[in-house]
Amino acid sequence: MFPEYDVIVVGAGHAGCEAAAAAANMGSKVLLVTMNMQTIGQMSCNPAMGGIAKGQIVREIDAIGGYSGIVSDKSMIQFRMLNRSKGPAMWSPRTQNDRTRFAEEWRLALERTPNVDFWQDTVKGISVKDRRVVGVTTTLGMEISGKTVVLTNGTFLNGKIHVGEKNFGGGRASEKSSTGITEQLIELGFESGRMKTGTPPRVDGRSLNYSVMTEQPGDENQGKFSFIETTPLQTQRSCWITYTNEEVHKTLEKGFDKSPMFQGRIKGLGPRYCPSIEDKINRFADRDRHQIFVEPEGWNTIEVYVNGFSTSLPENIQYEALKKIPGFENVRMFRPGYAIEYDYFPPTQLKTTLETQLIDNLYFAGQINGTTGYEEAACQGLMAGINAHNKIHEKQPFILKRSESYIGVLIDDLVNKGTQEPYRMFTSRAEFRILLRQDNADLRLTEKSFEIGLADSHRMNTMLDKKKAIETLLREIESIKVLPAEVNENMLADTPISEKTSLLNLLKRTGTGFADLKKINSSISDLIGKYSDEILEQAEISVKYQPYIEREKKLAEKLESLEDFKIRTDFDYDMVRALSAEGREKLKKIRPETIGQMSRISGVSPADVSILSVYLGR
Repeated sequence: MFPEYDVIVVGAGHAGCEAAAAAANMGSKVLLVTMNMQTIGQMSCNPAMGGIAKGQIVREIDAIGGYSGIVSDKSMIQFRMLNRSKGPAMWSPRTQNDRTRFAEEWRLALERTPNVDFWQDTVKGISVKDRRVVGVTTTLGMEISGKTVVLTNGTFLNGKIHVGEKNFGGGRASEKSSTGITEQLIELGFESGRMKTGTPPRVDGRSLNYSVMTEQPGDENQGKFSFIETTPLQTQRSCWITYTNEEVHKTLEKGFDKSPMFQGRIKGLGPRYCPSIEDKINRFADRDRHQIFVEPEGWNTIEVYVNGFSTSLPENIQYEALKKIPGFENVRMFRPGYAIEYDYFPPTQLKTTLETQLIDNLYFAGQINGTTGYEEAACQGLMAGINAHNKIHEKQPFILKRSESYIGVLIDDLVNKGTQEPYRMFTSRAEFRILLRQDNADLRLTEKSFEIGLADSHRMNTMLDKKKAIETLLREIESIKVLPAEVNENMLADTPISEKTSLLNLLKRTGTGFADLKKINSSISDLIGKYSDEILEQAEISVKYQPYIEREKKLAEKLESLEDFKIRTDFDYDMVRALSAEGREKLKKIRPETIGQMSRISGVSPADVSILSVYLGR
């Protein structure tokens, strides 16, 4: 019934969708296996993409040729660029999305991808021969052959949902969990653990009083994620902000004796930076209120997502507490919030390609690796799909460095440091933030993707046109000199200039932008007016932050020499007796591929790095 597939992807969440699309677009024959064809690309939690550091990841996915940015643009109902008051390294795009349209756009995108086949079924195990995966088996008894398998099981592996004192098996509300895979992987020698995440109640937007809330509109000149042509929004939907109060907290505390988290029924650790409302009250007892974001679920629905009120307390306590939030006095609840526990596999068991160390041609991506968030899952799926394709076609692995992308930071952190709690990306995790901005993701990554056959010629040419336009603009403003009188009379500069200078030098001044240069005279205004806002912004950043950019580039180049020094995968660390006991143990477990990777492993000391470098003849 089935041919032998190049890549079998298990799970059709954000990781699975990106993995299937990437491998198929590179030429592999792909089978996407999902428990439910109606939930492909579903937003299980909040209806939004991007945010702090996550927005950078979505733009990187798009620059490489993934679909998340395009799908987000086609389904967004609001766009905001966060952190505009800070430096450009911190600017982070975020879209509010129509939940239904997002999933629909993902399914349409995959159905339009010629090399993707679909099968609705539950995978209960993988087929392994001589420590190499050769396919999957399903609950319908199907044995499907595949040269590689990518597991993107999300929260479905032995998933258990908690609401107060009630708990039941499930991978998502009204969807059953998946069993069998965890048990088999443990038998094969994998280490597993438990994690938890949660979701808030959904409510009827018609029952809310928005007049007592603070409106949060989208950007006036809104942007988008994709670097190629997607249509900007003409109108946007607002979100709203309200707050909990002491009365809300007291009501919630009444349910603490029935809380699965506080009573020990939940064993897994939850996300540190997105805690439940009961966890916030408990951990931040000195705070008398917490922010609540009231987010519409789409264009044509009355359903509203109560962001910031994730909870697993009894449903009657949830409802009673909600009614005490300003604007929620007459709220009607569609469904309660819940917590979900699920199995994951510590990612230190992976190579940097996301292939497992124990079983050849088996890849893990998404929450199975201990991450949380659509964007983190999507970029892992993208990289796993690329590397699964490359492996079977005997091509070099596609690995991004920490200095090249947030994706590289995320995977490097997971593989070398592991995680004991759901891993979430932040700008603070990246040491080269000024290089890894959201605005230049295409300049950093599109050519690399084009070389491996994923990014197409249109995307490549779009990037080259942008690069050329920036270079041309910078040459032009460097060649144009203006007199002090022209500048001092027309510009809002703190310090007047005393001699003729170039527009480029003026642009370097704090508080001077292209909008100010246009005031000098009409010919300069006409010149600048030829360029798009995207080109002007990119050029201005490159000029104003040039010293910082150069400094980070030099540091990255210095560290890169360690990345280029390879360590054999079969190297015997027991031969190097001078290594510390902990360092040797970690090195034997993680098997770093380079000295650079070794230097970032928790428990491996600088002395260990130096000793091994000398031993290897560095």
